[in-house]
Amino acid sequence: MALESPVPEIRQSPVRYPEVDLSGLNLNEEIESPLTPPARVAVDMIYVAVGKDLKESEPTLKWALHKSGGSRICILHVHTPAQKIPMMGTKFNIDQLDVHQVRTYHEKERQDMHKILEKYVLICGRAGVRADKLVVEMDSIEKGIVELVSQRGIGKLVMGAAANKCYSKKMTDLRSKKAIYVRLQAPTFCCIWFVCKGNLVYTRESKSERPNTDSVSPSIPVSPENDTVLRSRSVTEGYNEQVGLRGPFNEYRRVASDNHRIIFSGPTSGGTLRANFPSMSSDRSPSVASRFSSSSYGEMVGDSPTISLARTEGNDTAIDSSTLHHFIPGHHQPSSPSIAESLNDEPAGSMNDELLDRLEQYVAEAEDARREAFEESIKRRKAEKDAIEARRRAKASETIYADELRQRRDIEEALAKGKEEANQMKSKLNKMLADLQAAQAQTSSLEHQLLNSDTTVQELEQKMFSAVDLLQKYRKERDELQVERDDALNIAEALRKQHSNGSSTTSAFVLFAEFYFHEIEEATRRFDPALKIGEGGYGSIYRGLLRHTHVAIKMLHPHSSQGPSEFQQEVNILSKLRHPNIVTLIGACPEAWALVYEYLPNGSLEDRLTCKDNTPPLSWQTRIRVASELCSALIFLHSCTARGIIHGDLKPANILLDANFVSKLSDFGICRVLSEDEFSEKSTSLCYRTDPKGTFAYLDPEFLDTGELTPKSDVYSFGIILLRLLTGRPALGIKNEVQYALDKGNLKDLLDPTAGDWPFVQAKQLAHLAMNCCEKNGRLRPELSSEVWKVLEPMRASCGASSFRMGSEERCEIPSYFICPIFQETMQDPVVAADGFTYEAEALRGWLDSGHDTSPMTNLALSNTNLVPNHALRSAIQEWLQQH
Repeated sequence: MALESPVPEIRQSPVRYPEVDLSGLNLNEEIESPLTPPARVAVDMIYVAVGKDLKESEPTLKWALHKSGGSRICILHVHTPAQKIPMMGTKFNIDQLDVHQVRTYHEKERQDMHKILEKYVLICGRAGVRADKLVVEMDSIEKGIVELVSQRGIGKLVMGAAANKCYSKKMTDLRSKKAIYVRLQAPTFCCIWFVCKGNLVYTRESKSERPNTDSVSPSIPVSPENDTVLRSRSVTEGYNEQVGLRGPFNEYRRVASDNHRIIFSGPTSGGTLRANFPSMSSDRSPSVASRFSSSSYGEMVGDSPTISLARTEGNDTAIDSSTLHHFIPGHHQPSSPSIAESLNDEPAGSMNDELLDRLEQYVAEAEDARREAFEESIKRRKAEKDAIEARRRAKASETIYADELRQRRDIEEALAKGKEEANQMKSKLNKMLADLQAAQAQTSSLEHQLLNSDTTVQELEQKMFSAVDLLQKYRKERDELQVERDDALNIAEALRKQHSNGSSTTSAFVLFAEFYFHEIEEATRRFDPALKIGEGGYGSIYRGLLRHTHVAIKMLHPHSSQGPSEFQQEVNILSKLRHPNIVTLIGACPEAWALVYEYLPNGSLEDRLTCKDNTPPLSWQTRIRVASELCSALIFLHSCTARGIIHGDLKPANILLDANFVSKLSDFGICRVLSEDEFSEKSTSLCYRTDPKGTFAYLDPEFLDTGELTPKSDVYSFGIILLRLLTGRPALGIKNEVQYALDKGNLKDLLDPTAGDWPFVQAKQLAHLAMNCCEKNGRLRPELSSEVWKVLEPMRASCGASSFRMGSEERCEIPSYFICPIFQETMQDPVVAADGFTYEAEALRGWLDSGHDTSPMTNLALSNTNLVPNHALRSAIQEWLQQH
């Protein structure tokens, strides 16, 4: 570096001094001139606060573009660096990670943030509006916006009022905490528009003038471009304050050139002062330049000769001895010659070294003092600005607080008044409601009385009409019965003649006894109503004593149109069938169309399920045996001949019980014999096409739809009977009830409690078997001879060893802990399960093999499936059995 002057240059002294280090001066970046005024914030510029979510902030930006009216747009964004970084499926605090990882993640965040801001700028460009960007990093978004408004003197701001999903047409207030904070804390000179989903929600008008932005110096970090300008500006202010040029060089200014050369120029009296720094590094801070420029050029130059500092090849600086007094504080011009002479005196070398050391010390102390003064001035100026800003913000906060307090008082007064009015209205409303309820109760009572009177009138009218119709019906039936009796006598006489002549038509009656009508009358005491034990579609059933045998006599109904055909059907079928579980036909009386059966004293299964005449209910063991016996009878019917017989009217009323509760199937009046040439249209199975007959709840749905009666029709009816044996409920709708209970897992609540404690495993097996039999599609129903019998036969065998509750039959009192909770019978091989309860080994294995992993008693999951033999209990059971 050299200071040049147009006057002749003074010969340099041969004495060489240490180099003055100016390498720390950062001249590789542009530095604004301190005389150039800082850029003012445009009065008509609109700042739009946007976030990271483009979809959320795009409507706000478009609203601002629409309302800008040609004004410039500045996109304002407060970037909040993440405090937690996702890694390996979770999030870690930045304190727990390496600094390099945190810096890399934050840098990636900044890159993504700049990409999003470019999209906002592109939206503005498409709208034909030029947009700038203003970015700041802070931990709080709302505080960052308020700080930017204060420091930048922002007069117009557009930001979101709430999330787009929170918007409604009735929305009139802010719902975002950030928006509420900005509304309350932002300076009053800023006009703020709060927008939600492209609609203006709230406007906060400005209440004061905006401060002069010339003296505003932002104290928060902004984008790198603005950071350069702000830093150079602070250096310039320090330079202007510290240098204080005097004399003719008081108007010098610093200008940035393309080759990083700084030129100090201005009016001079004796020449031009110019400094070139072509080789200085940009890695040093600007404080060195301030330190260098803080020297008093009025003292250095003035009227004295020009100081010339020239850098030599050895990086040493040569200083003219005549100018050394300008670098020593407290020394004046007159002392310079003596110092120069002493410096030029070669014998005084030690004195020169001493002076050189003192010179270097003075220069260092002077530079330190000037630097400290400069830094203190900057701090003082910054503190003053912060104090002024704090005072201004405090006043603004006090004003806002006073306004909010006044509004709060007004709102509280209005709320108190509203509450008082609401209480008054509430009391009036309660009174009106009470009156209304009383009136409604009175009206309801009158309507109920009127409805009852109308119902009574209708019932009396119906009874009167029914009585008239019944009287006419009885008269008509009396006449028809007389005609039918005459016809029956004629037919009986004809049959008797045919029988005496050996006609072939009597072959059907050869296998059973034939009784005369007077024998039937004597057996029934002329059809005494006291001996009547039942009545069906065919006719009435009487109990009687015929030829010293207790029999059941079924008489033809007088007005039955199908009586003769049903009579002939039962005779043809039952006269040729013999099975332990099919009722025995003893004989017939063709003269009276009467059928004589063996007498079964325990009535029908229907009577016992409904406990008719207070008869005791059937135990679950008896019900299982009845089901297996009925299955055996059906298998016999379906396979007794090459064609097979379909009962067609299977129901509990047609299942009779003898003195030992052995079940017998009866009522074959509408049964059908299959022929080999009758096949179903949908399959090759045998069927009988006829009109549906029987009880609706037990009829096969396919039979009702197609009119085809197949063996699977009996399987469907058998399934309904199984469900009734399990639950004791009526047949109509029982299928849906059991299916619902199975789906919900509460079948135990549906079982008939009068049958005793059902073994849950067997009950569940029977329920599933019955539901399979009741499938709507006949092809999906199981075969009786294979699938059904394999389930019922083991159950019947296990029930055969236990006692049954039949009528008043007494049972031995067995200790309850001898009874298996599943089979409900005395245990033969007791084992202890993981739940602590004792079961029969066979029963528990069946429970586990069926797919259960829970306790039969507690329904909780079993920890293991190990079974431990209970030898002590087994010995106790055997001892008790020997004693009883």
